Amino acid sequence: MARRKHYLRKWAEVLVFSFMAGLIGGLGAVAFRFLISLTHEFFFGKVLSLVTLQAGSFNLGYILIPATGALIVGFIVLRYPEIKGNGIPEVIEAVVFRNGNIPGSFAVAKIVATSITIGSGGSVGREGPIGFIGASLTSIFARWFGLSREMKKLLVTCGLAAGIAGTFNTPLAGAMFALEVVYMGAFSINLVPIFLSAITGNAVTLALLNKAFEVEIPANLGHTLVELPFFFIFGIILGLLAAFYARFLYGVSDRFSASKIPEWAKPFLGGLGVGLISFLFPGYGVFGIGYDGMKLAFYGKLGIGLLLTLGLAKMLATALTIGSGQSGGVFAPSLYIGTMFGAAFGEAINLLLPSLQADPSVYALAGMAAFFSGMTQAPLTQILMVTELTRSYAVLPAVMTSATMGFLTARFFLGGESIYTLKLLRKGYHIKTGKPVILETISVGEIMTENPVYVTEDMTLFDVEHLIGETGHDCFPVVNERMEVIGVIGVKDILKKSSSMKRMRVKRFLKRAYGITYPTETAQDALEKLMAYDQNLLPVVESPQSRRLVGVVTKRDIYRAYYRGLEGMYID
Repeated sequence: MARRKHYLRKWAEVLVFSFMAGLIGGLGAVAFRFLISLTHEFFFGKVLSLVTLQAGSFNLGYILIPATGALIVGFIVLRYPEIKGNGIPEVIEAVVFRNGNIPGSFAVAKIVATSITIGSGGSVGREGPIGFIGASLTSIFARWFGLSREMKKLLVTCGLAAGIAGTFNTPLAGAMFALEVVYMGAFSINLVPIFLSAITGNAVTLALLNKAFEVEIPANLGHTLVELPFFFIFGIILGLLAAFYARFLYGVSDRFSASKIPEWAKPFLGGLGVGLISFLFPGYGVFGIGYDGMKLAFYGKLGIGLLLTLGLAKMLATALTIGSGQSGGVFAPSLYIGTMFGAAFGEAINLLLPSLQADPSVYALAGMAAFFSGMTQAPLTQILMVTELTRSYAVLPAVMTSATMGFLTARFFLGGESIYTLKLLRKGYHIKTGKPVILETISVGEIMTENPVYVTEDMTLFDVEHLIGETGHDCFPVVNERMEVIGVIGVKDILKKSSSMKRMRVKRFLKRAYGITYPTETAQDALEKLMAYDQNLLPVVESPQSRRLVGVVTKRDIYRAYYRGLEGMYID
């Protein structure tokens, strides 16, 4: 009876806080959209009038608007360099590595910088930042109530789901995005609070705005069974493009980072480039989020050449915005790029095979799903999102085919990474998409044995044999007189050795190749090294620069860490 009461009390707490996370995420989404509209009015209403310069029928002032906003963001980045990019990697980092903690000052700086970037015409999306806002506000809320580590991690994920759901009016897709991208899989017991938050966030957005997603998708869409091979091939093509573009984005970022241009000026130059590209293609959604251009593509208002050009222009504009250090998401740009190339592919099918009577709008949806799935490695999110947006299952086979092939193709070429985990990889966090992150959340420093038993290089094999009998250990780190690790020795190195050989010093029997680890590495890193070097024990040294012994970690330590981490991922 007591156990049942505890269970009910715990789940009551989970559901109440999940509902609150949904409210916070939904209100945060609405407030952020309002903030973007204010900054947009400021830049394109007041600032534009100050920099207007007519050249015939063209206003050259449009080139300077994104650069002006980027200049302001540049000075914010000087104070908070971690705000660069879209925010979703920071949510993953908070849940997986920081016990659900997102600093309040970082959250505020991120919100302000992103609203300026988008409001001034930067080629980024608001969806990732809205998800980040929901997650960060929920993190602050959870800390106020002193909730447990597991609850904070869950509620941050709930806040992300609520923000995404409210942005698109897609509660199922919002919840699945949080599960696929943050949890790297679906844990059935965690579905309930995450779905509750997504539904609540979506309801709040609809209640206050009446409409979430601005792009109206044509009704009565469909395709024939004969077209499925085309969707299959198209998914592979966009998967390749997604893998290339994910690398390209970070390549542009590296170029900006390596340049000797002052940090504050880098966003300005990126904004100037965006302004020039947008000036060449006005009214097509290269400026800002891009939904206007997507509407034109869905309703067949653009030709093949222009569709392809706009897709490439958006790719370059987004790379310049994010790569130069500004703040914004890749969610909407990914949808835009996939839509443009998808509509172009559909138009090409119509030209080559008019008897099929292919609907380019269906290919636009399939392209949106394939490119986004490849970039984010979250195919279920897009499959559900398209279904919710169209309110129809008619295009589901096409979307599923393209999304799956885009996901698998990009996964192969990205080596299991996504646009989000690539950023974390550059910080030293090793996460592979598609599998639950458990050992990666635990550092070697947390599980290692300090002040371990060790062997010196001048000891004999007889000494090691006696040490095995005294301690019951089967493996030891070997150190020199400066306590620096020079090898590993164990039972396998002593077996079948003659008495004369056992009188020899340990250093004569050390292997050249052996594994070591550092306190800052993860338990997953340590496990992979133990397997690669076929060791039962890894010496833990101070750092890559110092090989001084500070501890050891064994397979048993890692097994315990795994079960501890697994328990922390479930709310039961």
